[in-house]
Amino acid sequence: MTHFLTSIWGHRWAGAAVAAGIAALAGLVVAQTMPHGPATAPQALIVMALSLIVGLTAGLALRSRWALLLAPLAYMIAVELAHRGVAGPTVGAIRLDGTFGILALILGRGFHGLVGLLPMLISAEFGVRLARALSGLPAWPHSFFGWLPAALAAVALVALAVTIVLPARTPPILAADGKPLPGSIAEIAMAPIGGTKQGVLIRGQSTDNPVLLYLAGGPGQSSLPHPRVILKDMEKEFIVVAWDQRGTGKSYPALDPTADLTPARAVADTIELTDYLRERFDEDKIYLLGESYGTILGVLTVQQRPDLYHAFIGSGQMVNVAETDRRIYHGLLDNAAQTGNAPLAASMTAYGEPPYADIPYANGFVMTQYDRLYKPYTPPQSYLERGASSGLDQFGVLGSEYSLVEKVNVLRGLLDAFTVLYPQIQRLDFRRDAPKLDVPVYMLDGQAELAARRDLALEWFALLDAPQKRVFSFENAAHAVAFEEYEAFHRILLETILPETYPGWRKS
Repeated sequence: MTHFLTSIWGHRWAGAAVAAGIAALAGLVVAQTMPHGPATAPQALIVMALSLIVGLTAGLALRSRWALLLAPLAYMIAVELAHRGVAGPTVGAIRLDGTFGILALILGRGFHGLVGLLPMLISAEFGVRLARALSGLPAWPHSFFGWLPAALAAVALVALAVTIVLPARTPPILAADGKPLPGSIAEIAMAPIGGTKQGVLIRGQSTDNPVLLYLAGGPGQSSLPHPRVILKDMEKEFIVVAWDQRGTGKSYPALDPTADLTPARAVADTIELTDYLRERFDEDKIYLLGESYGTILGVLTVQQRPDLYHAFIGSGQMVNVAETDRRIYHGLLDNAAQTGNAPLAASMTAYGEPPYADIPYANGFVMTQYDRLYKPYTPPQSYLERGASSGLDQFGVLGSEYSLVEKVNVLRGLLDAFTVLYPQIQRLDFRRDAPKLDVPVYMLDGQAELAARRDLALEWFALLDAPQKRVFSFENAAHAVAFEEYEAFHRILLETILPETYPGWRKS
């Protein structure tokens, strides 16, 4: 080994070739096996370990601090070349012209750099010093302060690794004595769905209760912590299940291959999860609660397999995404004209009428302008207080249900899964495609909802043929009706939906 190193040290270009070659090879391996970067705790640790080896080897081979530049550069170039053609903003072209582009850079290349390049730099520095020591040159610091930077770097690296491996958890359901309630369930499971493992949060005071499966919006949104907080009252009568759909949150690793991320696959996943829950809790049927995009997935699912569901409940019902987007576009143009907002008018004119090719950036900008079109309303105080006291953010990243890597995945999934799925749902129109459903349908209608969404939802619901259908309207609610009016929704479940659809149900 020493003879080999000596021969390399005598030929600086040979050392550079070894350093660059092993780094490039590592980059290619990581990019091929992890198309969207490290997406699980084990993958992040593997990248860290591989980077330590690469950095050490590069430092030994080059015997110069040029290894600290050459190895990471070769690694990054290899990763970028291998990622060409991979779908999603977090690995796509770098965009610094807006918030979403910067966020994509941080979540994708930034996180990969944290777990990949940081260890490589530290070990490359150590490799250089070791090489100098082996060749008889001064290498090691002689004072405490000389060792301090290396010690701090090592501590930071260990702290990062420890943080990565810390598991996610969900709080237990407690009895009056402060101990876990006997017979209750509060767990995070990785369910076998579509050849992958996908994350679900299962909570309820009794495993004998009916199952309510919540379908989050987006597409691409993760939402494990929010039902746990906002819908916790329903855990008394239901087993409440929240699910990170393929390509989101805990299920972000299932994003690849992105060719499999289709509405048809999402429906198949929902049915597989339904069967998993039916078998586990010995229920013939379950309930589906859809929110926003989740209503699209819910309608498509009950349309295909009505025999699996007691009822479908739509909150923030979507009917025709393309038409909704067009109406919002023209609504914002009108708003800009009425308010004299020249920058908004210029931006909307530049984007043009949807659908946008520049997804998610154009859609992201438009979504930030939605507040201009909502009718003035004040959500119930109980909802505002429960949300404020939860400690959660808008996306649930701060929830204990997510580990460090999963927290990153929550936001990565929102960008990447949205980019893949959103264009595919543009052609749906339930007025044409779903005029009849063979399950009871209940719609929660927020009167302060965007007219571009609400008008279409009411139009579809009016013509819908279903064994039973009801619409419940709320003045002080908009898009997230099930959450905003969770107390009223709870009463509707107990007083209307369960008595009408759950065999043997008796209101207590």
